[in-house]
Amino acid sequence: MSKYYSKDHEWVEIEGNIGIIGITDYAQHQLGDITYVELPEVGSELKQFNVFCTIESVKAASDVYAPVTGKVIEVNTKLENEPEIINKDPEGEGWIVKVEVSEMSELSNLMDKDSYENYVKGLD
Repeated sequence: MSKYYSKDHEWVEIEGNIGIIGITDYAQHQLGDITYVELPEVGSELKQFNVFCTIESVKAASDVYAPVTGKVIEVNTKLENEPEIINKDPEGEGWIVKVEVSEMSELSNLMDKDSYENYVKGLD
């Protein structure tokens, strides 16, 4: 199991050819209290670095970008009624979608945890 991070503050955890996608702790802190998550449809195709959903918070609405290309096989329906799960556990229970990853080579466009943490430090 490997986890990768994007410069747009999304993460993807890879298990076989399945990717679990969510936003990072840094991202949820920037957003503040999350009030709504617009989930994509199961079966929809995600393209790396393209918008696949929107998260609304008390501060703003923010686009979420796909860290990998693939087909949505599951969405976290708990977020429909409890979007604040993302604030509580953004890199666990607050996952957004699971996808069947079609381009494993795209992982090379992402960062590992150490690289991402260094990247975020540079933003402050």
